[in-house]
Amino acid sequence: MKIKKRWFLAMAVALLLLLVGAAVPNTSGSSEVRWDIVSINPPTDFTLDPGGVASARAEDCSKITLTGSGTFVAPAGGGGTSGAVTGGGTWETFSASSPCTCASTATGTSTGSGTYEVTGLVRWDDAPGSLPGPVIDDIGVKADSTSGLAVLRIEYSDGERGVLIVSCHNPVGSPDAIFEGITATKGFVDYWNHEVAVGGVDANRTNFHVLRGPNN
Repeated sequence: MKIKKRWFLAMAVALLLLLVGAAVPNTSGSSEVRWDIVSINPPTDFTLDPGGVASARAEDCSKITLTGSGTFVAPAGGGGTSGAVTGGGTWETFSASSPCTCASTATGTSTGSGTYEVTGLVRWDDAPGSLPGPVIDDIGVKADSTSGLAVLRIEYSDGERGVLIVSCHNPVGSPDAIFEGITATKGFVDYWNHEVAVGGVDANRTNFHVLRGPNN
């Protein structure tokens, strides 16, 4: 009788451990990633620094310009949301200006400004791509830089909410389908048309650094 009771107790404990293990998510494949809107201006300046600016335009050619940096913890495989985020930056909106093209850096009249805070990660997708030899990385370890796409939930200082999309196309090995820069929403306005990074203008460039992976 004592042997039977011990057997049932052992089985119950084993079953409890299995249930607890199933309830705890496996985060061993998660990655901590740093994102930056960067300052770099090739072909005259090849030093990658934080503190850059990037812009995008809405349907009527009005414009939003952002600075920013931060970190997030991405779930394994990139899918899924995460509240493990830090960072933010500044924003400023402008009235419509001409010409209305992604290659234009024309700016209208300021219509508002402030700060924003990142409140969550919607999705992160790593992509092939690395920095070329001449670049000096003053943000992190150069070998940890990667191309990718991050979708972040943000809150603006004026009470509006939105989404910030940070897209990085590193020069070496990135697919041509990846754009370099940002797009954003603010309230009901979608600033969907990103400004293009061009030589001679220190703007519209981004970068990611993978700070911790599943093997670290």
